[in-house]
Amino acid sequence: MTDRERLLELVKTRALEVRKVVLSSGKTSGYYVDCKRVTLDSEGAYLTAKLMLEMVNPKASAVAGLTLGADPIVSSMAVLSHVQGKGIPALIIRKEPKKHGTRRFIEGPSLPEGSEVIVVDDVVTSGASIIRSAERLVAEGFKPIQTLAILDRQEGGREALEATGYKLEAIFTREDLKIN
Repeated sequence: MTDRERLLELVKTRALEVRKVVLSSGKTSGYYVDCKRVTLDSEGAYLTAKLMLEMVNPKASAVAGLTLGADPIVSSMAVLSHVQGKGIPALIIRKEPKKHGTRRFIEGPSLPEGSEVIVVDDVVTSGASIIRSAERLVAEGFKPIQTLAILDRQEGGREALEATGYKLEAIFTREDLKIN
């Protein structure tokens, strides 16, 4: 079994729920995928990081994502990149600025202005989380160069990202889940 096949098995057995649910986008769906059940597991974190690092643009200075879905992804990617000798640091983008201290939206190591950053998310429906992340990175002087996700639900997110100049690369799409 390949790493991709094993990660898909984990997503299908641990994260996928086939039931009616309201998504964060406000849309109603017949299924829900809680990728944190996979990315917070040691094997799932490793496989996600490994597969995403294989997709990473070599010009990237860091990997970033909106809390909470992206937190385990960026963290595991940073750790595995160190093991692989690449040393790609992680940035976590807050939904609201910190209320004290620096009052920043972005947490992580200091990087030079203009640093090229990869934006990740666990599941993409509308693309709003990645778009918001990219906007916050740009506002802080970074340059988003790539967007990655575990799952593209194929519900308009890819198109919304393309309309703002970003191309989504996902490990899986809804079709891989084999649900109606």
